[in-house]
Amino acid sequence: MKDYCVTGRNACREMIRSKRAKSLHALLRLSSDPVVGLARQAGIPVFLVTDEKLSSMAKTSSHQGFVAVVEPFETLSLKELLAKTKSLQNPLLLMLDGIEDPNNLGAILRSADAFGVNGIIMKKRGEVPLNETVARVSTGAIAYVNVATVSNLSQAISECKDSGFWIVSSDGSATESYDGIDYNCPIVLVVGSEGFGISKNVLSHSDFIVKIPMVGHVNSLNASVATGILLAGIALLRQ
Repeated sequence: MKDYCVTGRNACREMIRSKRAKSLHALLRLSSDPVVGLARQAGIPVFLVTDEKLSSMAKTSSHQGFVAVVEPFETLSLKELLAKTKSLQNPLLLMLDGIEDPNNLGAILRSADAFGVNGIIMKKRGEVPLNETVARVSTGAIAYVNVATVSNLSQAISECKDSGFWIVSSDGSATESYDGIDYNCPIVLVVGSEGFGISKNVLSHSDFIVKIPMVGHVNSLNASVATGILLAGIALLRQ
């Protein structure tokens, strides 16, 4: 697979900090920018280029003056992800069912990093892959959040349960509010797509089905917004 071009100041900075950047390309006028200095300090090759060249690399003019060249983002197996949680107290995993918008996935990764999610589980097919858009929207969080891909979510749930996790799914059909659950145990939070929600098969394997209480006229939230609310709420409930 060919290298990715990650755009944006913050995303490029995190690619450098996480040692994922192979090179940094920046506009000539940004030669003294701290991001350029950070790359040079890390021994990463820096190329100062024209706006035309950078836009060509980024395939967009919305690059904020920076493009980092990185290797494709690798995913883990579920077995590898679960092994990383063995020594953790009350690990929190996030399972995604049907997220197809790279902007949603990028924002979810950003929230996952912010609220201490220990890993994300998503399908190998039918979900948006980890790509340049996801990296940009995540503002670099993609470099820090472990992502495992699986063939079947229901089977993955069974494996998580065997490892001591409780499964909490967020769905509009629920009667119980998300803040009525005790999260002081290993948890897998399941979030579905904005259009179709969580599949019936995954819901049937859940230990709890919860919802976010809402009082407005619109009865659904963007998937990334809902995920951020749930993760922030769980973080507070675990304090």
